Amino acid sequence: MFKIFLIIIFFFISNCTLNKVVKNHGVNFLDKKQKKLVLSVSNKNDIIQLLGPPSTKSTFDNDVWIYIERKTTKSSLLKLGKKKILTNNVLILEIDTRGLLTSKKLYDINKMEKLKFSESKTEIQYSKSSFVYDFMSSLRQKINDPLRKRKSRRND
Repeated sequence: MFKIFLIIIFFFISNCTLNKVVKNHGVNFLDKKQKKLVLSVSNKNDIIQLLGPPSTKSTFDNDVWIYIERKTTKSSLLKLGKKKILTNNVLILEIDTRGLLTSKKLYDINKMEKLKFSESKTEIQYSKSSFVYDFMSSLRQKINDPLRKRKSRRND
């Protein structure tokens, strides 16, 4: 009986690990890979081959590609398993019209700033006789009855 109990306890203990589970999102090792990119030498194909497709693309005067790396794990048992951020890197690449890399900026978790939000509230400044009220009410009528068939049906 005692041997069976020891075998069961050994079985449960052997399946427990002390390593924390790390969840990855985005491109792994972004800070190391971005060092291989050279300004005015690397092109779009080099970037895609090294980092893969971007997380977000934006086109203004130049193309802006954004890559994200985020690693999270669960914190200690005392904090009830709340998620803890290990790395949070954002790489912003700007590419010119010829397809060459013109600038790169890497933001890590230490460079991130905490934003302060304003506590003030905006109040509505219109009355029933204002232009905004008239405009919004006519717009509401057009949305509710786009072909103006309701008035004719009611009269019949």
